[in-house]
Amino acid sequence: MIVRRPSEERGRANHGWLDSRHTFSFADYHDPAHMGFRALRVINEDRVQPAQGFGTHGHRDMEIISYVLEGELAHKDSMGTGSVIKPGDVQRMSAGTGVLHSEMNPSPTQPAHFFQIWLLPAKRGIKPDYEQKRFEDAEKRGRLRLVASPDGRDGSISVNQDADLYSGLFKTGESAHLDLRPGRHAWVQVASGDVTLNGESLSAGDGAAVSDEAALDLTARSDAEVLVFDLA
Repeated sequence: MIVRRPSEERGRANHGWLDSRHTFSFADYHDPAHMGFRALRVINEDRVQPAQGFGTHGHRDMEIISYVLEGELAHKDSMGTGSVIKPGDVQRMSAGTGVLHSEMNPSPTQPAHFFQIWLLPAKRGIKPDYEQKRFEDAEKRGRLRLVASPDGRDGSISVNQDADLYSGLFKTGESAHLDLRPGRHAWVQVASGDVTLNGESLSAGDGAAVSDEAALDLTARSDAEVLVFDLA
């Protein structure tokens, strides 16, 4: 079963410096029918204006992944981490017992466009942690490349949850296949372009909840970038 979450039905918050689309309930956007999917709690597609960003604020007991599509984000946190996140990078911050951080667009001219993703952790009260890795386009071209997993296998970043995250870049007509183990679920988020997922058409901004399917078959109908979550 595949249930499409159309891009145009997402929540929206436009603060001037930030234009955000909320796949699931977040902040002032509340929809009881869209509170998350399995361990996946937040997918925000954020566009941050130049030299603007999220000032220092706190989180607890959440796995937070940043996936940049365009531009850059400058990250600082109370663990002493400082980094710049660019397209191709995947950042994970485990908030655990509590962490303060900021995410700013360092460019004076170019907007930043990224996904802010939250996963509920398998354990609460862990020590805060940070990890960032780069995955070149060639690794994701025409395939689904594992970029996050519970055990950090295949060079992926590690997450404190039974969830695998894949990223793929596809030219028109390219396809990818992903088997799903019995009892697993998936969420597919289209970052750009148009794809077909098991016969269902999806376009940029669309998501899809997948249950009771043995596999995912993706085919690009235009150049596309896709994220796939394999969830318990």
